[in-house]
Amino acid sequence: MAPRPARRRALTAALILLLAASGGAAARPFTDAAGRTVELSERVGRVLAAGPPAAVLLYTLAPDLMAGWVSAPHPEALPFLAPRTRALPAYGRLTGRGGTANVEAVLTAKPDLIVDSGSLGPTYASLADRVQAQTGIPYILLDGSFAKTPEAYRQLGAALGRQSDADALAAEAQSLADTVDRAVATVPEDKRPRVYYARGPRGLETGFAGSINTELVEAAGGRNVAQDGGGRLGNVSPEQVLAWNPDVIVTLDPAFAAGLRADPLWRDVRAVRTGRVYVAPLQPFPWFDAPPGVNRLIGLRWLAARLHPDLFPQPMPEVVRAFYGRFYHVDLDFGQADALVGPTPPGGPPGPAR
Repeated sequence: MAPRPARRRALTAALILLLAASGGAAARPFTDAAGRTVELSERVGRVLAAGPPAAVLLYTLAPDLMAGWVSAPHPEALPFLAPRTRALPAYGRLTGRGGTANVEAVLTAKPDLIVDSGSLGPTYASLADRVQAQTGIPYILLDGSFAKTPEAYRQLGAALGRQSDADALAAEAQSLADTVDRAVATVPEDKRPRVYYARGPRGLETGFAGSINTELVEAAGGRNVAQDGGGRLGNVSPEQVLAWNPDVIVTLDPAFAAGLRADPLWRDVRAVRTGRVYVAPLQPFPWFDAPPGVNRLIGLRWLAARLHPDLFPQPMPEVVRAFYGRFYHVDLDFGQADALVGPTPPGGPPGPAR
């Protein structure tokens, strides 16, 4: 019997040949956001996302073309996903931190295309080239920065042959961002809340200014207290958070937020004392980060209303129902939308931690 690595290589080679033999349809050149030109099938029928941001992008535009998820949706997310996508298989992450995908399983799924969304730097372009060479499957890279969301939709639409649908989503994404931008532009820079993004169970990881993970802070009319970190994710000390003394804390962790008032490390921070600790809604995809994908569109509208409630009088549940119907392909009732958003801070003094 051949050694296990040899058998794996043989199987991979056989699958590549099988894919090549079955994919003899006409090809068309496509230039992705990193400037790489890739040959795509004239008709793309099955698509695999390389990472979580691409999975959300693909789901919003073409859930019927998804070959699977990067990771299985959490049970609490299922009511907020289109039924046909709830039981799709999970293939793991092809690139990026914590890559877990099994290449043989990916090949067996027979996708016509792999889509990635994120940084366009040389490292990621090189990874895209490597995965494409390894699998024989066309791999495109799209710009995952929040400001480029409309462009990412248009490019993905061109790749999938869904241009009119993509253009419509791009226009709605641009409209949402423009609406928030016009409103918060009326707030002087020195009057904007100072925001700390508390990431992780202890809240001591954050995204420094320039990080893709905290793009929403500035877009929603806030100021990131974590400057001078080179646009990366990093850990900080409790003393540093106390020194920053932010007006607002945003987190994805309800348990962390619930314990702040009783925690001597945090209870004296202004945001904790005044009740301006906000937990970003999490289903079916977190609204603020994790992943930093198009799921942040609804998060932008939510955070802007938390930071500047007087500028956004429309009830969030109404906004949520419209967004989820259009982007997530589900019709929520008012109870579901209300539960997603949680209690709305009243005018005047900020509300309780949420």
